Amino acid sequence: MTLDPLALLPEVDRATERLFRTVAGLDDASVGEPSLLPGWTRGHVLTHLARNADSYVNLLTSARTGEDVPQYPSPAARNDGIAAGAGRTLADQLADLRASAERLADAARELPAEAWAAQVRSNLGPRAAATLVWGRLREVEVHHVDLAAGYRTADWPDAFSQRLLHEVVHDLARRDTPLALVLRPTETGQPLLLGPAGRPDGDPERGATDRRSSGVADPDPRTVAGPAHALAGWLTGRGAGENLVVTPAGPLPAAPAWI
Repeated sequence: MTLDPLALLPEVDRATERLFRTVAGLDDASVGEPSLLPGWTRGHVLTHLARNADSYVNLLTSARTGEDVPQYPSPAARNDGIAAGAGRTLADQLADLRASAERLADAARELPAEAWAAQVRSNLGPRAAATLVWGRLREVEVHHVDLAAGYRTADWPDAFSQRLLHEVVHDLARRDTPLALVLRPTETGQPLLLGPAGRPDGDPERGATDRRSSGVADPDPRTVAGPAHALAGWLTGRGAGENLVVTPAGPLPAAPAWI
């Protein structure tokens, strides 16, 4: 999947339209039912997606104007906003979701080409404005699954699944997780090393190193193979890994915490 934010914008639009279709099939009662996220209803997830869009408008405004505009006023303000909107009707949720998505699309279209290189202050720290489009795509696709309303990781586009898998493996490789596995997505067969042995050699887009050059401590780590969407879903807590095969045969280990 491309890293070009302008080329990714149509992917965000398509993912958002898929989300709208799912949400339109809900009703007021189902909005209040549990999502896949502990303690959150579907209304919490929908409100989070709307406020996330507005928070990205803040960051794109910062990139365009050069002013220091934070993503959220504070962590408490973020959480309070989600809680305040979670109990709304389906009509209100969908209208807010559509309006916030349009505000974000407008902000992205209006951003001058040179401003995509600007550094902005996200709630996780400084980042380039160019990374926000992928960030929004990830939010929409992952939280669409979290709605538990029929959209599954198998519905993710292949290119999205591949990039998310590489990103998650890269993120986990930077941590001190003791789990050592070789992940093998069936689409490419490319081995990805999870755990200390897979710590990248400085390339943030690789996600994992080749086994031969990584200094693997375990001479024969377990391999987990399956579709990229299933691997990414398992690693992000959005799937139990039913379609994954462990070699040597054995139970699928618990995935390390992602975020």
